[in-house]
Amino acid sequence: GANLVGANLVGATLVGATLDGADLRGANLDGATLNEACLIEADLTKANLYQANLVGANLYQANLVGANLVGANLTNANLTNADLRGANLDAALNQ
Repeated sequence: GANLVGANLVGATLVGATLDGADLRGANLDGATLNEACLIEADLTKANLYQANLVGANLYQANLVGANLVGANLTNANLTNADLRGANLDAALNQ
């Protein structure tokens, strides 16, 4: 439930971080590494996740409305019940 609204986390390494319910609205996570991170019910509304690595991340019921996921790596990410309305997924990977 951390409050990280608008946080600048460009290039941050958050491998395996537990951010369940975190408020990351408008956060800049450009190029961040969030492999295996737990973001259950996190609010990533309009967050910038450009080329972020989310391999194996758990985004169950996460709010990604209007998020920038251009070039993000979502391989094996759990997006069950995630809200992706208006999200930009151009060139995103999900293998």
